Amino acid sequence: MKIVLFGATGHVGQRIAREALQRGHQVLGVVRDASASRAPDARVPLVQGDATDAQSVAGVVQGADAVVSAVSPRPGSTGQAPSLVDAARGLIAGLREAGVRRLIAVGGAGSLEVAPGVALMDTPGFPAEYLGEATQGRDSLAVYRTEADGLEWTFLSPAIVIQPGERTGRYRTTGDALLTDEKGNSVISYEDYAVALLDELENPRHVGRRFGVAY
Repeated sequence: MKIVLFGATGHVGQRIAREALQRGHQVLGVVRDASASRAPDARVPLVQGDATDAQSVAGVVQGADAVVSAVSPRPGSTGQAPSLVDAARGLIAGLREAGVRRLIAVGGAGSLEVAPGVALMDTPGFPAEYLGEATQGRDSLAVYRTEADGLEWTFLSPAIVIQPGERTGRYRTTGDALLTDEKGNSVISYEDYAVALLDELENPRHVGRRFGVAY
């Protein structure tokens, strides 16, 4: 399939691109500043685009089978940090205009629930430095849930700790609840997160909702 990948040069985006290529898919990378970006693989052409701008989105996703948003709320080469809420709305409107239905958004772990109705980000001790990103993640999920009618969207939350590691091809899934192992750890590698995302693209099981992955 032809996959248009926003945020293709980030930690998560690079792994998604490589996993997709390994499976024989075609990947077009979209970045905020193509002149200052390096493709994760020579087979991934980069184009400049803005996920927060519906017209920009519509232009770059024409003819795509699926769109993946690995947009980071942190400043990139442009020095500007995009709003994940604005990106969600730009993607939804842009995909509709282009006639593309399938969208997977990379989310965060902060909005996962540690108890019914209690998000991780609302618990005592949640790191203050991550609260802004977690809030954007939760708010963007709310946009998909309430404004993405007609699109086949999925929001994929990682474990609390997502880091470079081995590609094992193994992971467990959850819905809105935080997933931990028998020792209380919540971890996933970038590589296996990418495996889970491509598995969902190839065999959709969570259309119109969020799911999470961890070991």
